[in-house]
Amino acid sequence: MTSTTQASPKGALDRFFKISERGSSVAQELRGGLVTFFAMAYIIVLNPLIIGGFAPEQAATDVEGGWLPNGQVAAVTALVGGIMTLAMGLIANVPFGLAAGLGINSFLAFGLVGELTWPEAMGLVLINGLIIVVLAATGLRRMIFDAVPAPLKSAIAVGIGLFIAFIGFVDSGFVRSTGAASPPVELGDGGSVTSLPTATFVIGVVLMGILLARRVKGALLIGIVATTAVAIVLESIFRVGPSLGANPDAWNLNAPALPTSIVALPDLSLIGQVSFGSFERIGLLATTMFIFTLVFMNFFDAMGTMTGLARQAGIATPDGQFPGLKRALIVEGFGAVAGGGASASSNTVFVDSAAGVGEGARTGLASVVTGLLFLAAMFLTPLTQIVPLEVAAATLVVVGAMMMSQITDIDFTDFRVALPAFLTIVVMPLTYNIANGIGVGFIAWVVINAVSGRVKQISPLLWIVAALFVVFFVRGPLQALIG
Repeated sequence: MTSTTQASPKGALDRFFKISERGSSVAQELRGGLVTFFAMAYIIVLNPLIIGGFAPEQAATDVEGGWLPNGQVAAVTALVGGIMTLAMGLIANVPFGLAAGLGINSFLAFGLVGELTWPEAMGLVLINGLIIVVLAATGLRRMIFDAVPAPLKSAIAVGIGLFIAFIGFVDSGFVRSTGAASPPVELGDGGSVTSLPTATFVIGVVLMGILLARRVKGALLIGIVATTAVAIVLESIFRVGPSLGANPDAWNLNAPALPTSIVALPDLSLIGQVSFGSFERIGLLATTMFIFTLVFMNFFDAMGTMTGLARQAGIATPDGQFPGLKRALIVEGFGAVAGGGASASSNTVFVDSAAGVGEGARTGLASVVTGLLFLAAMFLTPLTQIVPLEVAAATLVVVGAMMMSQITDIDFTDFRVALPAFLTIVVMPLTYNIANGIGVGFIAWVVINAVSGRVKQISPLLWIVAALFVVFFVRGPLQALIG
């Protein structure tokens, strides 16, 4: 955690964002915002591949055969991400970037649209967002936040560090699925690093690690730019090309290269393509269960991410609170509303914001920079594809290592703390889901502390949330019973 030093404000911008008060500087915030954008920009490419497509035969088609065109999804992904990240910076004054959440967009593509149309699925995303806004505005969301014990908040931050590092390892091809029951994963291909993209990732991790160890200002940004330059040179020589899901030795999403064009006009025709016909199509109970799932995924993913980012930024108090918490929770809820209304999927706080925080971002000015870059990306789509996913992955691994320092705040000598904290930490990366780790940790905390004589120290809200998580974890059988 970085300690803040009090300093006199140096102008209106400084006073508005409390830059000096949080021990930062304008240059530091600009760098942090830029790094956050680089770390998140892949979502403009990835989100359209998950919920959209270039043709019906390779897109996620809905129950009526409808599909979302890739270019249109890319445009609204950048638009909503830009607007909501700007709002987070200007309203809540925290360095948190928002974009289409990967868990929820996958749930939409591989779960909801098998039974609904895309407009109906986005209607449920919008309803989910309104529920979260109400919970945040009434203070209930913060009450749940406050009910979480401090050791679990530290465990959530550490778990997120491991989670984003694991994302980086997988996205880079450094860790791959074996396709077998045991072992489920392996190093590279057959236990070896065999591809140039993965080697580029390793170069990025080493370079950023060296720069950070030598306390070079702008270490992550310098590392991203330098490693991208290496990637462009390697691609120009060896012509590896993009994977497109077929070649494991190619670049995961986009092959790094200087763009032949810069400007592309966005197609925003997906805005407003929303329907609430799911209640009629699948019934009230099934619709309610889908909304319940969306709310849980949105609610606790964001809560955990905010906790981890605030602690890493050094703006959190020992109990996990941070300035602008209620406003941040409300803005994040509206991210789901805007994402559903624009067919971009629910927008939530991105764990990749940790890259900008690691670069020194401490205030909403960094979010303003990131938001403006997202809006510019609507028109500069070719430029967003220069930085390959493998370089962003290297940043996530390095930042994950930085977030591990918070494990020292957890008392592992007390097993009533140790087991829930351990489960919270390991379940996140192993299930590829932040909410799962939080849920298992909550349930373990309640059960272990209740049977070991600490019933009175457990908040009633924590009991309720733990019980709801039990329902969340068995929602599959419940949905089968309802159906």
